[in-house]
Amino acid sequence: MGSKVIETTEELVKPILVENDLELVDIEYVKEGKNWFLRVFIDKPGGVDITECGMVSEKLSEKLDATDPIKEAYFLEVSSPGAERPLKTKQDIADSVGKNVYVTLYEPINGEKSYEGILKKLEDDVLTIEYKVKTMKKQIDIPYEKIAKARLAVMF
Repeated sequence: MGSKVIETTEELVKPILVENDLELVDIEYVKEGKNWFLRVFIDKPGGVDITECGMVSEKLSEKLDATDPIKEAYFLEVSSPGAERPLKTKQDIADSVGKNVYVTLYEPINGEKSYEGILKKLEDDVLTIEYKVKTMKKQIDIPYEKIAKARLAVMF
């Protein structure tokens, strides 16, 4: 059921985003407590502001009301993915070279299932991440297909 809602929402929101030079980052349809939430995460270089989120929410809400793909009551939230934005596609990863990233893997590499560090490059479907072990800098090459999830990470 959730995947159909997400598909329909994506079809409805894409034209609104294209028209406003915004990009779709992710869509979630989740139940929290008694309530359902349809969350649409949008972005653009430099970030989105509250006005853009409000405009997309209003236009998407009209389209959702017209097509009525969701039978139960739900809350629509349109927001920016924030500082730890998910990297969903190979292009997202390529655009993140030079940034701090956190990746989790389907299977361990060198005994580890996750790495956090600076994404040095993405070449021939292999990511090179520079990470620290205590004070030493190390590099690891991770094949793209071994990545379960990737996101930007805030450094402290």
